[in-house]
Amino acid sequence: MLKEFRDFAMRGNVIDLAIGVIIGASFGAIVNSLVKDVLMPPLGLLLGKVDFANLFWVLKSGVPPAPYATVADAQAAGAVSINYGIFINAIISFIIVAFVVFLIVRAVNRMQKPAPAAEAGTKECPYCYSTIALKAKRCPNCTSQL
Repeated sequence: MLKEFRDFAMRGNVIDLAIGVIIGASFGAIVNSLVKDVLMPPLGLLLGKVDFANLFWVLKSGVPPAPYATVADAQAAGAVSINYGIFINAIISFIIVAFVVFLIVRAVNRMQKPAPAAEAGTKECPYCYSTIALKAKRCPNCTSQL
């Protein structure tokens, strides 16, 4: 059983999957930083100095009672809140990741050689315009000599 497990773990597709997960996690951290540190500050400034990470609704105040300036203040006070700004950041991160993956797949598909065009096995009769075999010497529909 140990030998079977070793063979399974050392197969190429398992190792490729592990590498993909590790690179994906690193890529996720880069995208999260891009959204949080690069894209959201100017977007928040355009929308009236809104910091999406600090958009929340307080469901139950903590000690001291509301209002709280930031999500961190609300959490430190023990308040129960819905942090919809963090959710907005996650949606924007997902859209950016999906778009970047789309661009990468598109670039890879363009770099691959196109499949060779299959040779036509048929041709069109010049008299009746029906489809006939390429090697035909007479059209089976109109019986014209080709």
